[in-house]
Amino acid sequence: MQAVYLFYRNDKVSVPFYGVLSGECQKLLEGLQKSGLGNWNRVKNQYEVSLRICPQGIPDALVRGLPYVKVFEGPENFTVDPRGFFKRPWSPGLAGKSSETETRGTAGETLDDQRCLEASRHLPERFSAYWASMLEAELRSRKYSPKTIRSYVYYNRDFCRTMGKEAENITSEDIKEYLASLDKKKDLATSSMNLAISALKFFYAQVLEKDIISAQHRPRQDKRLPNILSKQEVRLLLDTEKNPKHRLLLMLVYSSGLRVSEAVTLRREHIDPGRKTVFVRAGKGRRDRYTLLSDRAARFLEEYCSLYEITEWLFPGQPSSRHLSIRSAQNIFDKALAKAGIQRPLSIHSLRHSFATHLLESGTDIRYIQNLLGHSNLRTTERYTHVARRSLLRIKSPLDMGGEDSGGDI
Repeated sequence: MQAVYLFYRNDKVSVPFYGVLSGECQKLLEGLQKSGLGNWNRVKNQYEVSLRICPQGIPDALVRGLPYVKVFEGPENFTVDPRGFFKRPWSPGLAGKSSETETRGTAGETLDDQRCLEASRHLPERFSAYWASMLEAELRSRKYSPKTIRSYVYYNRDFCRTMGKEAENITSEDIKEYLASLDKKKDLATSSMNLAISALKFFYAQVLEKDIISAQHRPRQDKRLPNILSKQEVRLLLDTEKNPKHRLLLMLVYSSGLRVSEAVTLRREHIDPGRKTVFVRAGKGRRDRYTLLSDRAARFLEEYCSLYEITEWLFPGQPSSRHLSIRSAQNIFDKALAKAGIQRPLSIHSLRHSFATHLLESGTDIRYIQNLLGHSNLRTTERYTHVARRSLLRIKSPLDMGGEDSGGDI
């Protein structure tokens, strides 16, 4: 009699079927397929049930009368011997280990060489080059940005690889399971989760023309307030930066409210010292706009261009024919923070947040700030009202008010 093995791994129960099936195992396979609780993985010859969709796993009624074993590890770590029993592939790294150590892993546990390699092994690609090229062509025909194209192809490729299926065999349950795994394993932010959903929705609706994701709900948006620097911290950050190129980069991001991707792609002709403006070409959403150029930044920029003989990119990278990378700009900001002694979780984008917040505190109309930042929706700009202190400065804490009952401060 054949034993049935139920493998629990990654919120999924896998029931592999190897070799010639006996009558009871054949009935189990037919029962699983009729139940519609999961999907058949033809590559691994196993039936898979998601625990998120079916928390109870394999119903007892389906395995009643069959000897079965629950194994909390993936079936790829087991093989079948000629008698039809499962065994682990032998390796020197596993010799002499107890079964508890072999089959279970806990947080902080050390791994032998074999298991370390197994854990890092890449899953086979399932998103074919044909579908990748079709997706890219469709995105390019609609003038999507190169960054968006890379993200859409990445998430579709990662999706098929994770589920172990070709794009043609994907179901709506697979999409839910994949998104749940992104949340559990990678703990993605809401914006990244929405990007993954958009990538899958575009491919399956526009390229493959399958309506399997329309009912997928998007995660609730995080309502986080932006991290900002005070005016004193910004001044300290700039004054302690001794590299002229780095200082100008930080100065323009803050004084003009630029995104880091906009700052590193600035050319000399985008700066108009006479009108005190910075021209941002094809910003987010492929929108052009003008923003401010401060007097201090204009003076420093003129000397900087003369010193480094800038003719094309304002911030050249390596080689000089290319502009500075976004990662390099973030590293410049991180080092400037360390030199200024500012120990808070900030990114270079915090300078843009600080620009908007400080303008709002100084009394600038929020619609002007919206235009300077390049926001298409005023609601995006309104979040800075929650961190601006213009109105808060006029409110006195009850702790500082005179107590009417006691006649003095609390």
